[in-house]
Amino acid sequence: MRTVDGRTDQVVVVGAGLSGLSTALHLAGRGRTVTVVERGEHPGGRVGRADISGYRLDTGPTVLTMPDIIDEAFAAVGETLTDRIELQPVHPAYRAMFADGSTLQVHTDTTAMFNAVERFAGRRDADAYLQLREWLTKLYRNEFDGFIGANFDSPLSLMTPQLVRLIALGGFRRWETMVRRFVNDERLLRVFTFQALYAGVPPQSALAVYAVIAYMDTIAGVYFPRGGMRALPDAMAAAAADAGVKFVYGSSVSGLEWSGSRVTAVHTSGGQRVLADAVVLTTELPDTYRLLGRTPRRLLRLRPAPSAVVAHVGCSALDNEIGHHTILFGDAWQQTFRDIIDDGRVMGDPSLLVTRPTASDPTLAPPGRDLLYILAPAPNTQVGKVNWDDISSTYVEQMLGAVRKRLPALGDDAELLHVVTPADWARQGMAAGTPFALAHTFSQTGPFRPANTVRGVDNVVLAGSSTVPGVGVPTAILSGRLAADRITGVSARHLNRKVYQR
Repeated sequence: MRTVDGRTDQVVVVGAGLSGLSTALHLAGRGRTVTVVERGEHPGGRVGRADISGYRLDTGPTVLTMPDIIDEAFAAVGETLTDRIELQPVHPAYRAMFADGSTLQVHTDTTAMFNAVERFAGRRDADAYLQLREWLTKLYRNEFDGFIGANFDSPLSLMTPQLVRLIALGGFRRWETMVRRFVNDERLLRVFTFQALYAGVPPQSALAVYAVIAYMDTIAGVYFPRGGMRALPDAMAAAAADAGVKFVYGSSVSGLEWSGSRVTAVHTSGGQRVLADAVVLTTELPDTYRLLGRTPRRLLRLRPAPSAVVAHVGCSALDNEIGHHTILFGDAWQQTFRDIIDDGRVMGDPSLLVTRPTASDPTLAPPGRDLLYILAPAPNTQVGKVNWDDISSTYVEQMLGAVRKRLPALGDDAELLHVVTPADWARQGMAAGTPFALAHTFSQTGPFRPANTVRGVDNVVLAGSSTVPGVGVPTAILSGRLAADRITGVSARHLNRKVYQR
């Protein structure tokens, strides 16, 4: 694995999102002096926040999985995740509701899920679920360290015994094709493939290696931090600060100072000049290449993932039958992907994620009220043919109408607190107006994804959703560790920890 040559005593990390915070923790634990420069006033990056009328909103991701990966970042500075955060398991992980009126509680416990599937689809599919669970677990164990959690210097880096095992497991076949080998019920098929939306690729064409997202959701478990998702970056930043990391908030990077092919200092909009032996950039790829004065060399144009419309709603306290995460599947499932990915239009038959964070932490809303986060997948601004500034109000009303139809407990007293559309994501600086960065197509997977090193630049490393390993909370945190490895080499602590074996 290639690493940065020369001194790396002082490192500047640009961006205090999850990847930047993870990088800072790992580097601080390896004895580096780290400064984090963040344009916002608080840590989090895509893990956004807003406080409105007594409600505490998470404006970014709401699904948290794989706490072991997060714990490794804290362990780098001698702490544990539970030192800083009260993390609660979400049971069931999801409630799946289908257009035909049927409902399935998605459990991570083997016996509970077997019984639920047997009641829902019959004994054959319940037995098939056990086989699917075994396959997903094998897939995860065989690909994690050598594929998801590894740096690649070239596609040849893939040529390992693990690759042979992944091929034998069907990892490079299609996700939906592999799941169909186990389950017959079309509704169950959706439960174990809808996660392809996170990867930005239809399950019919997504690589089966990304079925590990279904492992994370439906086997490893879903969690929620008390205080909301913002509690995670807040805790990571606090642990980093206690380990000696310096944070500079409210400052954008205005330029880089060079000596040959090395960056020697970072200049901020606040007039600061921060010396650097190495730099980690977690910025959006267009901003990264602009700062570096480089143009990426790729034969294929980068393809951004689909985007989303998110509506935050306050309402009267709901019945506890409505749990933390509810997926409302529309009937025209395959058409949904054609609508938002191929045709660049809103879903004709919406499938929606409804998250109720107050099911796990009632303090996120005023007394007697509940908070809902309603997400509708949508085309990004590169392929989209939608003027969001013109239609957002109408579209959000349609979203709320679809939710009320399926969840009548959401009454007429619902108050719309906050809306984010692809146009809004774009105004926040997200490329193609999507918070999900680059789609996980074959040409943007593993060693074919934009690398975390830049040709012709000796001491700059990249981290974040647009580089390896990809999109999501666990992967963003992993990208920080991979960036740290590029600067110091792989730490002995990581080689010795067996946190990923289950």
